[in-house]
Amino acid sequence: MSTLYKEIIMTNHENLVNLFESYLAESAKFDGKGNKAAGTRARKALAEFTKAAKERRKEIQDAKTVE
Repeated sequence: MSTLYKEIIMTNHENLVNLFESYLAESAKFDGKGNKAAGTRARKALAEFTKAAKERRKEIQDAKTVE
């Protein structure tokens, strides 16, 4: 596996982690404080997380087929 490919994988992994942390923070604001705008941001973070997760799943599958 090339170094560039490994860097892309880590970048996508880190992106997933950041999106999930963003979701957790916004969800806490929505649930704890009743901030309705935070609910919108939490839903947006989940949608972006879903897209990133699908991309990561494809990368993993591609890596399995190459080896």
